[in-house]
Amino acid sequence: MNTVDLLKQLTTPVGVSGDEWEISSVVAELLAEYGEVSVDALNNVYCTFGKGYHFLLDAHIDEIGMVVKGISDDGFVKVDKCGGIDRRMLLASEVVVLGKERLPGIVSTLSPHLQKNDEDKKAVEFYDVSIDIGLSRTEAEQLVSPGDRVVFKRNFTPLMGNQISASVLDDRSGVAAIILALDMLRDIDAKITVMFSSQEEVGTRGAKVGPYSKNIDEAIVVDVSFGYTPFCKRSDCGDLGKGPMIGFAPILDRGISEFLVSVAKKCDIPYQVEVMGGGRTGTNADVISINRYGIRTGLISIPEKYMHSPIEVVDTTDVENTAVLIAQYIRHKVGDIDA
Repeated sequence: MNTVDLLKQLTTPVGVSGDEWEISSVVAELLAEYGEVSVDALNNVYCTFGKGYHFLLDAHIDEIGMVVKGISDDGFVKVDKCGGIDRRMLLASEVVVLGKERLPGIVSTLSPHLQKNDEDKKAVEFYDVSIDIGLSRTEAEQLVSPGDRVVFKRNFTPLMGNQISASVLDDRSGVAAIILALDMLRDIDAKITVMFSSQEEVGTRGAKVGPYSKNIDEAIVVDVSFGYTPFCKRSDCGDLGKGPMIGFAPILDRGISEFLVSVAKKCDIPYQVEVMGGGRTGTNADVISINRYGIRTGLISIPEKYMHSPIEVVDTTDVENTAVLIAQYIRHKVGDIDA
């Protein structure tokens, strides 16, 4: 399966938190060739196959966006955030309002000629955000309703080398890595449940309930983490193109983390180590690990630049090496390959 084509297929559908039906239907179709597929009440998508020791592979399918609150008297769409929107980048952004039809829009901004004092240095507050779709209030209300979602205009731009810029690589690149891994695990002597989870961006809600009835032995969560760019703190970041980031944290199982490192070394898979202090990683691992009786959980992250923006960037070799690491880890763990 071509990684670039898969990423393009996965980043095209929309799926703002709580309204993931479009992307959930796409991943359900992709998973159908591997095993039994189901979708629950929260739009979590599951695929299970095999027998034996039971692994859960998780990546979230939802994305950040906005939710419509109403229409102003002058026809502008008023919104609130849905997930971790960076207010600094909002003004003049191109968006799509997902009303009765898909409506292109622009986040209204004030010309620098009309700004006063230090207005150019301030991030806009959400109550001041107005989206211009080019309609009057009466016309807009025929097409847009409170509760409709708003997404940033889709972007899919191959950069130089192996890097791709796209709107929702957080965490569709993690979804891609798991799908690529499944092609290497079709004949595995183990039970695999894939969970492409919903509502991660608004509180890891899908992953809180998803594993409850699955009787999971251990879990691997795949998400993105910070790739180095200028002005970043080097110790907080990985480097694009240097392999998946294996997580070490108080809430993660130390044995899984160390085994992932040993497998990466044995199989010559490039990898990086990511150390996270405190009681959370900011991923679904935080809630999966304490689901039901507790689940031993590991975390693999794909380094990504410009997280939570319409121009997120990953390196396709990191996505592919994440897939190889997952597959090799499971094969070594169940004795399919000598550790």
